[in-house]
Amino acid sequence: MKKFFLSQVALVAFSLLLIGCSSDDNDPIDVSDDVDPVDSVITGQITEDITLTNDVIWTLDGRVTVVDGVTLTIDPGTIIKALPGQEANASVLIIARGGKIQANGTSSAPIIFTSSTDNIELGQTAGTNLDENDRGLWGGVIVLGRARASLSGDAPENQIEGIPASDTNGLYGGTNDADDSGAMNYVSIRHGGTLIGEGNEINGLTLGGVGSGTTISNIEVVGNVDDGIEWFGGAVNSSNLLVWAQGDDGLDIDEAYSGTISNSLVIAGDVSDHALEIDGPAGSFQAAFEIDGLTLIGNTTTENGEYADFRDGALGTVRNVYATGFKASADVELDNNEVSQNFLDGLITFENWVLNGADNTIFVEKVACIENCDDNDPNNDVTEEIIILDPTFTERAANWTTTGTSGGANTGVFSWTYASAKGAF
Repeated sequence: MKKFFLSQVALVAFSLLLIGCSSDDNDPIDVSDDVDPVDSVITGQITEDITLTNDVIWTLDGRVTVVDGVTLTIDPGTIIKALPGQEANASVLIIARGGKIQANGTSSAPIIFTSSTDNIELGQTAGTNLDENDRGLWGGVIVLGRARASLSGDAPENQIEGIPASDTNGLYGGTNDADDSGAMNYVSIRHGGTLIGEGNEINGLTLGGVGSGTTISNIEVVGNVDDGIEWFGGAVNSSNLLVWAQGDDGLDIDEAYSGTISNSLVIAGDVSDHALEIDGPAGSFQAAFEIDGLTLIGNTTTENGEYADFRDGALGTVRNVYATGFKASADVELDNNEVSQNFLDGLITFENWVLNGADNTIFVEKVACIENCDDNDPNNDVTEEIIILDPTFTERAANWTTTGTSGGANTGVFSWTYASAKGAF
């Protein structure tokens, strides 16, 4: 097994690799001439440009970081298997601010991130021993940039969740909304979400302060413990996204993300929570997202399976949605007076929702507890008052909802995915 320890500990060995694999110190490293078709291990910091080729199954060992000024290129059809790691050292790929990933797969040769226990082999797009219910077997993929995020206290930057505060490569945020972190296209991320601390898991794909110069398209996340994909601020546009059987939320927006998410499909699993969880700005900077073209497929067995939760001053638009298969108690909720006021002010809007097996009554205004909230006696709670009246939020939802059996995303673009091969939709 050939190991690449891309860290200061192995700087000398890595320098020899550079000499052997490239005639020009400025050229990316093409390791294909220097490896046998057996597993190769990557660990630590990647401090020079490197290309992962599809004739090798690569192993991600621990926290692997592409640092500022370095590009990681991944060829179409490449398989990366990740070891589980432990807690803060869970196996995860981080693209730090100023680093880049160029992971451009194709529909016939997607790039696959999966667990080291997956028996998938070279040339395959799926193994046989794992399914969508195998979660938390490694970390996930984190891309960080220098675009704006609305942070608590108007801080200029923040540490991304899932990465220890001592690792400054986990910082995101800045002032460049056009920041370029590279491209991810036709990438499948499977079986991630390792628990790194109490209530703290890694998302399948985390995008923190990622700018609009970055390409995020044709992404699949399957069987992640936490959220499928989460945006923390940033302005990157994201298209053709599929999330299946996540343990928490399908698509999660925070900190004034201002991009557009187009043509997405979220398929609930047996333990999934909300298909959408939308939070607003944490600081004074405000910006609005747009979701356009979305299909939500629920099920009747998920205990907490809901359509969507809008919280904490959410700002944005959700249009052209088709939803089917949810249990009768599932809802689209405005969580408190703050987000309800945003709705009244036209800052959160809904357009063209087609519902199969439901109607406008799924849209519900809720109120927050404001006093006696932690005394373990719900009868003693003092709550806000409903503020959307005459007509109510539910009544107004009749303006943007219809019943039907089609609409939302163009699901035909997901024929390349693992979820499609397994008949998930």
